Amino acid sequence: MGLAEIWRNTQRLAQENKSVLLTAVGVAGTVSTAVLTGRASFKAAEMIIEGENNRIDEHQEPASRKEMIKLVWPLYIPPVGVGIITIGAIITANRMDAQKAAALAAAYGISERSFQEYREKVVERLGESKELALRDEIAQDRVNRDPVQNKQVIITGNGDVLCKDNISGRYFQSSVETIRRAENTVNHDIIHHMYASLSSFYEHIGLPPTRHSDEVGWNTNNLLEVTFSTTMSTDDRPCIVLDYAVGPKQDYANLY
Repeated sequence: MGLAEIWRNTQRLAQENKSVLLTAVGVAGTVSTAVLTGRASFKAAEMIIEGENNRIDEHQEPASRKEMIKLVWPLYIPPVGVGIITIGAIITANRMDAQKAAALAAAYGISERSFQEYREKVVERLGESKELALRDEIAQDRVNRDPVQNKQVIITGNGDVLCKDNISGRYFQSSVETIRRAENTVNHDIIHHMYASLSSFYEHIGLPPTRHSDEVGWNTNNLLEVTFSTTMSTDDRPCIVLDYAVGPKQDYANLY
């Protein structure tokens, strides 16, 4: 591998990991600023004491505050310079992370719209019944790939039908009536409070929240619409798979 190729690879890695590198610079700069400031302060104290002793020996008046500052200010140039670089690195890293988040959100929105258009076209070409059958087949494949025997089934106390949530991948016992009631309750909250989180829906069907369920939800632009697919679990039990006509969005609460 030649030097030119090594240089190109180094540039590519640096470009791909800009945010991480800038964060590392920010951390290192914070520590360096503290260390340099401490050293400068000790050195400044020594210089001031030495200067005052010389003035006493020469029977001069004590130095004024302005004279002291003029004496020691060059010592603080390195920590101030490192501090400015540190602040710039932290701000730039945060800005880049925000831009990445915005880009991911935009990509997610485009992907979701594309999927919705694809689904509408499938319904248009095949009809609703065939589209539903196709959706059931996909749900069955997911259940087969994620056997219930390998999972803990959550007992909610709201029914005894085996269900599977497509977002969290959790199996639980409930009923269609309970889930529909929860859907109506969440949509009532959305209409009156402008938005509701996925955690709110989980709470109404008896499931604990997940790490990310508070961060996503629905608003008045798109209400919660639960869809059901009928499958058989890998231990030969009827299993209802929950999906969502419109998935919960990360910026659901920012509409207002």
